[in-house]
Amino acid sequence: MKIVVVGGVAGGASAAARARRLSEEAEIVVLERDHYVSFANCGLPYHIGGTIKEREKLLLQTPKSLKESLNIDVRVGHEVVEVDRANKQVAVVELDSGRRYTEQYDKLVLCSGADAMRPPIPGIDHPKIFVLRNIPDMDAIKAEVDGGARSAVVVGGGFIGIEVAEAFRERGVTVDLVELQQQLMPPIDPEMAHDLAYHMESHGISVHLGTGAEAFVDAAGRVAVMLGNDESLIADLVVLAIGVRPAAALAKETGLELGPRGGLRVDRHMRTSDPDIYAAGDAVEVIDTVTGEPTLIPLAGPANRQGRIVADHIFGRASAYQSTQGTAVVKVFDMTCGSSGASEKTLRRLGRAYRKIYIHPSGHAGYYPGTAPMHLKLLFSPDEGRVLGVQVVGYDGIDKRVDVLATAIRAGLTVYDLERLELAYAPPYGSAKDPVNMAGFVASNVLRGDVKFWYAEQHPEIAEKGIVIDVRTKQEYDKWHIPGAVNIPLRALRERIREIPDEGPVLLYCRVGFRSYLAYRILCQSGFEQAAVLAGGSKTFNCYHRTILATGKPGVPFVAHAEEEMAEMPEALDHA
Repeated sequence: MKIVVVGGVAGGASAAARARRLSEEAEIVVLERDHYVSFANCGLPYHIGGTIKEREKLLLQTPKSLKESLNIDVRVGHEVVEVDRANKQVAVVELDSGRRYTEQYDKLVLCSGADAMRPPIPGIDHPKIFVLRNIPDMDAIKAEVDGGARSAVVVGGGFIGIEVAEAFRERGVTVDLVELQQQLMPPIDPEMAHDLAYHMESHGISVHLGTGAEAFVDAAGRVAVMLGNDESLIADLVVLAIGVRPAAALAKETGLELGPRGGLRVDRHMRTSDPDIYAAGDAVEVIDTVTGEPTLIPLAGPANRQGRIVADHIFGRASAYQSTQGTAVVKVFDMTCGSSGASEKTLRRLGRAYRKIYIHPSGHAGYYPGTAPMHLKLLFSPDEGRVLGVQVVGYDGIDKRVDVLATAIRAGLTVYDLERLELAYAPPYGSAKDPVNMAGFVASNVLRGDVKFWYAEQHPEIAEKGIVIDVRTKQEYDKWHIPGAVNIPLRALRERIREIPDEGPVLLYCRVGFRSYLAYRILCQSGFEQAAVLAGGSKTFNCYHRTILATGKPGVPFVAHAEEEMAEMPEALDHA
């Protein structure tokens, strides 16, 4: 059998390597149009920023190493320009020489990936405007910084844009980050992304939200970026990071079926509409784990698994790809942001019923040094409590909580299951009540009717219908409080309960939601039927309505039995 793989990196290299492990007799040819067949594309920004100092560490495999270890015929700089399905052959151009030839196949695997978007904006061909998709792109951008570039504009606030912006700041470059939407990280919900924007600003990045680049103009060799809000920015270089689109032109010309999002349509075995042609990676459409919709999710992990499934099926194994839930994580200076499953935006767009909670537990035991509060948002179904999505932003222990909750989504677990999970605990690593358990406790309380929430996005309209009570200490209240709120500290609530009107909503809040939950239980058992707790407390409130406390720096850890004492620590009241 002869297998021809078009494209390397994650999907193509995985398919070829797995095919060799399953068959020593197969002839395997990999045709890659770039000159690097297997590289760590997720590591590119970190070489620009200097964290990964040796360029060679990003080159995972070479044609030589793949030939020696797996006997795979890898040809870099060879572009497939035509597929003849009737005769089962591809036309190939050797880019360095221009030589054209054909290659026969028994099975063809398309792993063409995705192309960086370069919209038809005036001036977009300026020589100082770059994208970051491969090793040559990285080399070109790094050469600009090494050569003395001191200012940059990054257009796009997704994964690549954020990582490149951080890399530039690590090199001392002045950075303006431009994002067309009103938030960074469009896959997550706006309030969660605001924590990241505040943090980037605290590291000297100017963040421009709700505006886009409308034109690029040469400015004596530099680039003037004309924004939609009539502002202009001048920089030594520009990096476009506004997204990718599936590289499906060859497949379309070949007559293969495309899906509604413009990617290749494949079955559960990664076969295209031609049973002898498979596809994997960023060019294919997948099924969303939570919504069941076809979607495009260009991530390395799914691409690797898809490549493996391709090889399995070619050699008669029943492997099948199920779905993609979009589990992802990104480093933003000292912060980490991770997510998995559906966002609230997606669920609302689809008209799906859901409930949500926010909590702010610490990454590990609050009394052990080196932790800070995280911001965890959990979305779950209102009936059986199945976990639908999670987003976590914070400083330590973020990735492992995302991974546990991603596993819960994949396994179809409920918030009641989260209560019962037994997770590793020692003070340097977690808490006896892990943040995952805490999310389960709070969400289960919602479904059991033990707590009723009000939400920051309902303010200020909701406040006009009732009374807002701040149950924090007077010191915390004096530093900042929701306008119009009355201060009745938790420890004085029982004595002052007669001051609270028993008609209309009683809207409680504290810093993270714990003290106000205790206040809620007191009021509920005292006959107040319209009491509610601000979900996530003032920390989540700051992500909807920015206040002086939203500095982008970590606040003191949350310690349930000593939250008020923690608030008296030096500088504890300076940050949300």
